[in-house]
Amino acid sequence: MPTVKRLLLLICAVFALALHAEGQSNWSLGPLYDSFPLTLDPGRRTEIAGPLYYSEKKDTQELWSCPPLFSYVQDPDVELEEFDFLYPLITYDRYGAEYRLQLLQLLSLAGGNTQEEIGRRRFTLFPFYFQQRSAEPDSDYTAVFPLYGTLKNRLFRDKIHFVMFPLYVKSWKKDIVTANYVFPFFHLRQGDALSGWQFWPLVGHEEKDITTKTNRLDEVEPVGGHDKRFVLWPFFLKTHTDIGTDNPQKLLSIVPLYVETRSPQRDSTSYGWPLGVTITDDRVKNFHEVGAPWPLVVFTRGVGKHTTRFWPLFSRASNTNLESNFYLWPVYKYNRLHSDPLDRERTRILFFLYSDIIEKNTQTGDFARRQDLWPFFTKRRDLSGNERLQILSLLEPILPNNKSIERNYSHLWSLWRSEKNVKSSSTSQSLLWNLYRRDASPAGKKISALFGLFQYQQDAEGKKWRLFYIPVGQKRAASVPLAKGKGEVPLAPAGGTHGSTLLRLKTDVHK
Repeated sequence: MPTVKRLLLLICAVFALALHAEGQSNWSLGPLYDSFPLTLDPGRRTEIAGPLYYSEKKDTQELWSCPPLFSYVQDPDVELEEFDFLYPLITYDRYGAEYRLQLLQLLSLAGGNTQEEIGRRRFTLFPFYFQQRSAEPDSDYTAVFPLYGTLKNRLFRDKIHFVMFPLYVKSWKKDIVTANYVFPFFHLRQGDALSGWQFWPLVGHEEKDITTKTNRLDEVEPVGGHDKRFVLWPFFLKTHTDIGTDNPQKLLSIVPLYVETRSPQRDSTSYGWPLGVTITDDRVKNFHEVGAPWPLVVFTRGVGKHTTRFWPLFSRASNTNLESNFYLWPVYKYNRLHSDPLDRERTRILFFLYSDIIEKNTQTGDFARRQDLWPFFTKRRDLSGNERLQILSLLEPILPNNKSIERNYSHLWSLWRSEKNVKSSSTSQSLLWNLYRRDASPAGKKISALFGLFQYQQDAEGKKWRLFYIPVGQKRAASVPLAKGKGEVPLAPAGGTHGSTLLRLKTDVHK
């Protein structure tokens, strides 16, 4: 018990000292307490107890976090709230009237207004219970899986109704209605000029006549029909699709002996599918391709595509906009997308062990870059030229651009942080949660080390030192007389960012 009491007293003393120091902008207690301006954004950040607490305020947004326990963000100006507790155990997000509360992505509560300003509330205990209530009774539903229920606008369907799943399921998608009996073995399907049935995997047939629709330009255009059938799926398939359009397609598949596709735009024939010989002629993209066996060994030649692949040894593939190469897959992988004004390149080694992404604006010449070497570092540069380096980086390379990972976990293992703001010419470096910290800008420089036992500050007034929190020295900025004795201009000592020279007129200028 005495040990516990001493520990509690020490914690209380640290927080009391931190609260007292909060009003002292020149004080820095390293991992115990530090408060400093943000480098990459206008705002301020406070860190207490090393990796266990930090807060940020920038513009109208405020963030509090106790990694890895919780984080909370609010921005009243845009009605934003985000809360994570032991992420991803519990997450809560609200934007305006829209909100969502989730427990491990399985249990969820959601609500808000639709575009027609109709309030809706959802409760989900996936995959057992689904419920929605709204001001519009036609949108309400309840489902208790697998016993009985109805879903609306869920699972990629407009509506789903089931009784003792999988015995009976009926679904609606646009104009197509499908009734399943002992899903997925037998179904009946009806729609606009469409009818079909299947007794899967034995036999099935579906056909649709040619129909028309009015596009956004109020023009009537045809909607292709089709005729599909199978016997002993997937061994025998025969389909005729896009009937009545400019590019009707026919498919005949007798797996594994023979597969052919024929259309005015493209012909493809396979012998011994899927690992036999495949020959393709694409008349639109203008290329000829041979795979033997496809897709392991592929040769493609033509204006629209060029590929040489011997998987997993190497592959080089390209067309007018894309390039994809690998060597000893997955040891080395390279991809490029070029579509003005975007030029994006990515190089990977062993999936996420190393990743290098470069995105360029071909019109302005600006570029952004992200480099990850798991678990050692993540380095980022945005389009404005601002840079950030973090060491270590345990989850960021695996789940890049995940804001919850950055808020709840990154601070725990960020042994070294370095940031650079090109516009403001500001830089900062932090080692072991501010055991050593350096901030520099054109206005001055500040260094703190060893829990603040050593502190150095340089600004327009001069240089200041503290040892063991006691001021031990101060050197005022040098001054030079103005012409005709009009006063003095003190010059700040060299050493600021980019060697900036700061001028300050004395208040007692002689008249």
